Amino acid sequence: MILDKNKKDNNYMKELVKCFLSHGKINVVKPALFLALCLISAVTFSQEGEKLFKQNCASCHALTDKKMVGPGLKGISEKRSEEWLLKWTKNSAELISSGDADAKAIFEEFNKIPMPPFALSDDEIKAIFSYVKSPDQKTAQAETGNASATVTAAVNEPAPETTGSMNLTSIIILVVVGMMLVLALIVRANANKIVQHQTGGVAASRGILANNKKIFAVLFIVLALFGLKGLWDTLFNIGVAQGYQPVQPIKFSHKVHVAQNKISCNYCHTGARNGKVAGIPPASTCMNCHKYVSEGPLTGTVEIAKIYKALDYNTETQTYGNNPQPIEWVRVHNLPDHAYFNHAQHVSVGKVECQTCHGPIQEMDEAKQFSPLTMGWCVECHRTTEVKMEGNSYYTKLHDKLRNKYKGQPITVDKMGGLDCSKCHY
Repeated sequence: MILDKNKKDNNYMKELVKCFLSHGKINVVKPALFLALCLISAVTFSQEGEKLFKQNCASCHALTDKKMVGPGLKGISEKRSEEWLLKWTKNSAELISSGDADAKAIFEEFNKIPMPPFALSDDEIKAIFSYVKSPDQKTAQAETGNASATVTAAVNEPAPETTGSMNLTSIIILVVVGMMLVLALIVRANANKIVQHQTGGVAASRGILANNKKIFAVLFIVLALFGLKGLWDTLFNIGVAQGYQPVQPIKFSHKVHVAQNKISCNYCHTGARNGKVAGIPPASTCMNCHKYVSEGPLTGTVEIAKIYKALDYNTETQTYGNNPQPIEWVRVHNLPDHAYFNHAQHVSVGKVECQTCHGPIQEMDEAKQFSPLTMGWCVECHRTTEVKMEGNSYYTKLHDKLRNKYKGQPITVDKMGGLDCSKCHY
């Protein structure tokens, strides 16, 4: 009976080994590696879509049906074809000018506010809309929350990292892949020992690395690629502060002043039309209204009182003291010292709307950097933005020259020197 039992056990072990071996080689490694790589690809694609959406789309579009500066994106992949979405995202102005009915309807519906062109690849745009189909629960809840929760989240939102290092999820995936491969190697080693024991063979003594060179080579390549991707993202994003939203000394709401009270941007930022810098308005400009308005809809009297304190203003006697203090505003948009940008050139001559660079600033309770403000972003805008010739009589001769030179072609900024290095760099 004991002999029969041992025989059955040996047969069972042999069958078990056959499940793991094929021609003397382990079979579980390749399927495990394949599944792990599929998992990495799927999660990475989803994460990339979420990252791109938050960087480029979240300020103007909701993941629900809610209308913001642009339409809500819920179900957009079912409403529009992939080809249409790619064209619209890359250059909405070009699609509108082509006469596309849907593009023109959206442009008209949303107050003719142009969506800026995005220098995104087809795969990046597809990743965005893949994420839009199944956003994370936290984001969906945030968008359906009440207004006060939204304001609180915006105020408390930390400044984004300016590097593209791998996040915790990517690290966990790498650990899981490594564990799966180690497990596969252990199974293989044990299976080989069983076979050698059953067949009377001699166990190999070269070591686990020498016996599994291909597997370790694949693992090394995967880890190297992830490392290089992290390094590339880190280097590529140095100095990019898209989404930067510092805490200001006074909680000033553009939404209250611009969207609700209809105050023109140029009333406060007087340099935007006539100078290089738009400028931060002095507190005396605030007093044109707040000498009479001492309470706001969001913060009551708390924030406006800070203006009075800075000016050493007595609300009871309506007089100014002799000890005014400057308001230490934190600059949000900051270009490198070697880059030249002139507001008047873009606003007065180019007829560029504030929202093109600053995003839906009229909907922000606290200002943040909307666009990446990278050289590539500026260059792409110059390549796709047509020159506004109407109403610019000062440049009539230049415009006539451009029309004759590029007959039948749209006159974009790059055709009048918009890509010359010396135009923007000293």
